[in-house]
Formats: sequence, C-alpha cells, structure tokens
Amino acid sequence: METNESGLPLVFVHGTRVSGTMWRPLIDAIGPRHPTAAPDLPGHGSRRGEPFSIPGAVEAVTDAVDELGGRALLVGLSLGGYVTIATAAAHPERVLGAVAMGCTALPHGLFGTVYRGAARLAAGHPRGADRLSAFAFRRALPRRHARAMVSGGLSCEIAPSVVESVRAMQPLASLRAYPGPVWLLNGERDHFRRDERRFLRACRDGRLVVRPGCGHLTSLTDTTELARHVLDAAAVVAARTHGTSTATPKETP
Repeated sequence: METNESGLPLVFVHGTRVSGTMWRPLIDAIGPRHPTAAPDLPGHGSRRGEPFSIPGAVEAVTDAVDELGGRALLVGLSLGGYVTIATAAAHPERVLGAVAMGCTALPHGLFGTVYRGAARLAAGHPRGADRLSAFAFRRALPRRHARAMVSGGLSCEIAPSVVESVRAMQPLASLRAYPGPVWLLNGERDHFRRDERRFLRACRDGRLVVRPGCGHLTSLTDTTELARHVLDAAAVVAARTHGTSTATPKETP
C-alpha cells in the first residue's frame, strides 16, 4: 500500500501498436519517489501475437496495480485512456484516480468508420505500416520520445481488433459508474477531444484540462509540464487517501 514516504503508485497505459516503453521519458521526469509500472497490453510489445480484448487489457493493468501494492493512480493515452476508464469502472477499489489523455471521442459513427478502415489497411500491410508509424513518430516527436515509442516494437497487425474492441465500449457509462476522481487531459489540437464535454458531464468527480498547442502525440513532448499534471493528480489522490480534502476545478483552460 502507498505511503507518504514512498509516494503514490502510478500505472501508465500505452496506446495502440506501441508498448509500455512509450512512457519512459515521462517516468524519468517524474522521478523515483513514485513506484511506477507501464505494462504491455495483449497484442503489444512483449505480448505481441496475443489476441487483444478490453477485458484482457483491463487484466494486464490490474495485474500491474497489484504488483505495486493493490491500489494506484492510472494514466493512459489514446487506447490507454479508454482502457484506463474501463479499468476504473471495473475495479474502483484498485483505481484511486484516473488521468485519461486523448480519449474523449465516442468511437462510433463516421469517426469510428474512418479508424476501422485505417486499421484494416494497416493490418493488411503490417510491416509497411510499422515502418510508416516509426517514420511518423520521428517526424512528430523529439528523438528521445520517438525512440521510446518504437523501442518496445510496433504491432500494427493488432489495429483492427483494437478498433473493434474500442467501438464496442461504452465509455460514458463507465465514467458514470466510477466514483473516483478523473482528469480528462487533452491537447488543444487533439482530434480525440471532440466529445470531451460529454465525457466531462459523465464523470461523477471529473475535471477537464486542455493543454494549449498540443496534439494527440505532441502532448507527450513537454515532459516537465505533463509530469506536473500527473503529480498534481497524484497529490489530490494521496490527500484524499490519507484523509485530507483537496479541491480541484471542474475545468481548466
């Protein structure tokens, strides 16, 4: 169990086709005080070749939480954000709080159809899609962050099952079910923020933070600022866990 001396445990959940290594720059910026884990989800990284499912992803996250003592703050980006929300709803006793980044778009309608088509194309040519993804990471991110994205391996062949699994989710219902604090953290230019107001309204204890100038991936590049957001959330959760009250705004520009 977490203590004031050791810091609140943090579990980081990665996005589609990458692995837990994507979080290394942020984990380094946070420092050693907080115990951390960044598990690979099924079909990704060290678990490449396994089938992906939301229940399987939730199990991977809860296993990581248990390894850190049984309760933690979750931080997820993109697919990792959706998995974070699902885990919080399924296991509120293990999830002390959730920072859900770049995942406030409902995976339905035209938006979902576009991603389904892109996923099928990637899976049909996985080696080329992996190379294209690596090139895109190098173009969009500083060298250290791009290296973290690819160092655990890429697995574009898993994209269709990821998209179908996310399309079957009900993230608003999951947010309504989770009683703990939620931070919806979006980049101003992130195309996954399109339904952020609906997600915020669904939260029982939520707040929305929009980071100016950031996109879906470039939200990772300012590790000092991103670490501040995560540590602020950890401080709120730790204060509540240890019996003190910390107020936070519903929305932060």
